[in-house]
Amino acid sequence: MTLSILIWLPLVFALLSAIWGNRAAARLALLGTLATLAIAISFVVRFHTGGGMQFVTDRSWISALGISYSLGLDGLNLVLVLLTTVLFAGATLMANLRSDWERPSQLYMWLLAGETAVLGAFCAQDLILFVAFFDLMLIPFYFLTGIWGAGERPERVRATTKLVIYTLVGSLLMLAAAVATGVLTAQQHNSDLTFSLAALASAPLSRGSQEWIFLCFAAAFLVKMPAFPLHGWLPDGYRTMPLPALSAFSGVVSKVAAYGFLRIVLPVFPDASVHFQELLLLIAVASILYGSAMAFSTTNARLVVGFSSVAQMGFITLGIFALNQDGVQGALLQMVNHGLVTLPLFFVVGLLAARAGGSEDLRDMGGIAFRAPVLASLFLIVGLATLAMPGSANFVGEFLILLGVFKAKVVFAFVAAVGVAMASVYVLRFFIRAMHNRVAPSVASREVGFGDLAVLAPMVLAILALALYPQFGLKRSEPAAKASVAAVSTQSAQVADATAGGRP
Repeated sequence: MTLSILIWLPLVFALLSAIWGNRAAARLALLGTLATLAIAISFVVRFHTGGGMQFVTDRSWISALGISYSLGLDGLNLVLVLLTTVLFAGATLMANLRSDWERPSQLYMWLLAGETAVLGAFCAQDLILFVAFFDLMLIPFYFLTGIWGAGERPERVRATTKLVIYTLVGSLLMLAAAVATGVLTAQQHNSDLTFSLAALASAPLSRGSQEWIFLCFAAAFLVKMPAFPLHGWLPDGYRTMPLPALSAFSGVVSKVAAYGFLRIVLPVFPDASVHFQELLLLIAVASILYGSAMAFSTTNARLVVGFSSVAQMGFITLGIFALNQDGVQGALLQMVNHGLVTLPLFFVVGLLAARAGGSEDLRDMGGIAFRAPVLASLFLIVGLATLAMPGSANFVGEFLILLGVFKAKVVFAFVAAVGVAMASVYVLRFFIRAMHNRVAPSVASREVGFGDLAVLAPMVLAILALALYPQFGLKRSEPAAKASVAAVSTQSAQVADATAGGRP
């Protein structure tokens, strides 16, 4: 079985959902995401730890331009591919619980098309192929937000406009940088034009070329994550996007950007990665502090989760630009952890809003913990995982990230550690205001149903399983993480030696 089946199967079911019509669309879409999840599990089972790039597909696509249809799995993307299929299956099941969608066949078509784009970006081993899938991710979420988003039409238009402008500018910069990378590599090394990531990593550009290309890639990735101060689209986008789409977008689409740093930037531009290390660490720390501060000052439940994602992506960026194996492995584990808690958090927001007369304001919630103990218990487990309670996989991820940063840049590690404490503030505030205190006048206290449990229970079980055995991700990512930072580690050591040698 090839990776092409995994990538394109959701799109096949998307087209079937559109053709079959509104009546069968929901079931077809759910069947498609579950089948894709089963295929992803089969790849994980057959994956040989330490075996390098596996399940490779490499075919010439546009030979005159050196572009190939190249796919593969290794420790960097294996678990992220599994996470993608889990979250899209959960998001599709979330959408199935609502029967009042307008034009449901089109909604499920765009949702599954988004899954194909994300899987393609994770599996791509050709730079132009990665850029193509990265840009295609924008299209489904543009339609999902503009047509099925919350709020009045002007609000949806404003949200989609900001989303398109921010991400399109970043994507155009990345496209220009990708083309320049292939052309300049061919010129500087007197070789054939190619965009193979492995070939580009083995023939690095001059430092001057690396630096401006690095900034273009960084801008594109930081917008998509999003990171402070390139997060301007987030408040309107998160308030408006339908919850199933938002769960997938926040859970995995943002991870494609972080993955891009590991797959492309560190191996292909090692000199620039070392040169701009402190700049990216500064952006990461600013994202942690800003996201945490906004999360415990806003009263909109969606934005609490949204700004907490800014803080969590800051931690992930921090681990990546520690430029050592501990930081990178912590970042990879934290990508999975954050994805697993994001979907249930947004689903809980929807459940709470349904009990508060449709309001997503924390001031309109509260007081249902004793009348809905199952919902409160599941919410508490997810919340404790989010704040990285010791014993959770999130704790292991943040520990590895901070360990890596302490080894690299001690000052940044101390400042970032403040974000760990701030996370406890906004998570506990969210839980207490939503579940305890007095029952608000418009709140209906009722327990979760079987359909709700079908979404929440598997996600909570996955969170608990990873907490008990975080080695599931760490063991598989270790060789690939070491290879990803090999070039930057060498360059960083050379810079340190040169600096020490220049001291009086």
